Amino acid sequence: MPDLGPRSDALATGAEAQAGVNPGGESQAGAATPGGAEASAATGPVADSGPPAGETAGASSAAAGGAAGRSAGDGDSAIQAVWREFRERPEQRLRERLVLHYAPLVKYVAGRVGTGLPTHVDVSDLIQSGIFGLIDAIEKFEPERGLRFETYAMQRIRGAILDDLRSQDWVPRVVRSRAREVERALERLGGRLRRTPTDTEVAAELGISLDELRDLYSQLQLTSVVALEDLMAAGRESGSLVDTLPDDDAIDPVAVLVDRDNRRQLAEAIAQLTERDRIVVSLYYFERLTLAEIGRVLGVTESRVSQLHTRAVLRLRARLTEQAGV
Repeated sequence: MPDLGPRSDALATGAEAQAGVNPGGESQAGAATPGGAEASAATGPVADSGPPAGETAGASSAAAGGAAGRSAGDGDSAIQAVWREFRERPEQRLRERLVLHYAPLVKYVAGRVGTGLPTHVDVSDLIQSGIFGLIDAIEKFEPERGLRFETYAMQRIRGAILDDLRSQDWVPRVVRSRAREVERALERLGGRLRRTPTDTEVAAELGISLDELRDLYSQLQLTSVVALEDLMAAGRESGSLVDTLPDDDAIDPVAVLVDRDNRRQLAEAIAQLTERDRIVVSLYYFERLTLAEIGRVLGVTESRVSQLHTRAVLRLRARLTEQAGV
């Protein structure tokens, strides 16, 4: 990869925006095609109130086609001039113009490569990898070979994307290759036998022993990784794994409301007790004093405090039962 200097990040960001990636990293709507990378045709209707409607439509079409042709031709001439100047002086500003001009190629290739990949692979990530492939293609393109740049660049972009995907894969390429061999063998045997083949038949088809096949199966377990999110969402139109997992630390709003209401009712019931009963309840349940300690505070015996406590509890229970029945 050539050294693009301190402006390489800004260049890649601008190219991603040109290719259809917004700052949030999501791919914008609309498919890019290789033709869009070559030139953009600007057309406009030509109004003429004089001739009949049929002639007007024909003239408008012809004028629009001529304008499109001139625009495309001007675009080709301009980009060819940039190419000639870039080959003479490979300056940063010229490289930037070429990258931004051919950026739609990256989105097109990324969309093609992304077809069939797992759902967790984001197309915007593929576009970011493809941008560096486009920059590399601009640096290494040799027009004297007679090859169109679009054709050459698409190969380099695709290669950069695939290289980045392989670098993120935790499964060795050899294991991936063996997995495809087993899949093809199962398809061939299933087509011939009209049933699910046994391990012995699969081993014979691959030309290996049964023990080797079982060892291969144990290696292929690494390739059989399924996202838990996909398993939980199977058979449902919408929903995510987060919606199905309980949060043990979450506060139940219903429980909070019930507790708040119970406290309010208890406070109202205590307020209706006599002063001595309120003191006994307060000292026993809130100050954590024993019956003997409460007796010394009130100047009565412990047995008398026990009677006051029992009377206060009965009155509270009756009051709360009355409120619950309302």
